[in-house]
Amino acid sequence: MSHARKEYADFEKLAPDAFAAVRALGQFAAKAGLDKQLLELVKLRASQINGCAFCVQFHILQGESLGIATDKLNLVVVWCEAPQFSGRERAALAWTEALTMLPNGVSDEVYAEATAEFSEQELTYLTSAVASINVWNRFGAAYRWTPPARKQAANAAAS
Repeated sequence: MSHARKEYADFEKLAPDAFAAVRALGQFAAKAGLDKQLLELVKLRASQINGCAFCVQFHILQGESLGIATDKLNLVVVWCEAPQFSGRERAALAWTEALTMLPNGVSDEVYAEATAEFSEQELTYLTSAVASINVWNRFGAAYRWTPPARKQAANAAAS
């Protein structure tokens, strides 16, 4: 069984400036108007690729709180084969995979698909979101942050 080397809260305490910088980078895309549900799908996919248990769970919970269907969240890992994803989501997920698995580079096909769905500015902000989650994943995986627990509904706790 894996154990945490440090926790998420430790990162903020140990390096508040780095924490703030990574957090700010991650917020730019939403502030620029990119859809928050789309951004959660992107963050979930990068986290799956990078094997960051904390971030996978965190973005599943965030996605649920934003109203993303459970089936869609469950199928992010196989988005290429799942019909639940729009063309824009597919382009964003392909872009995320290309940037997360960077040694493969970004193919002309993926770039064309992304630029067909996103303006130049949107794609730049989407890239900043992918960069940010990849940074978070490096910290989460390196320190084996404990995944956040699902909050129990008040009525379930009373049962």
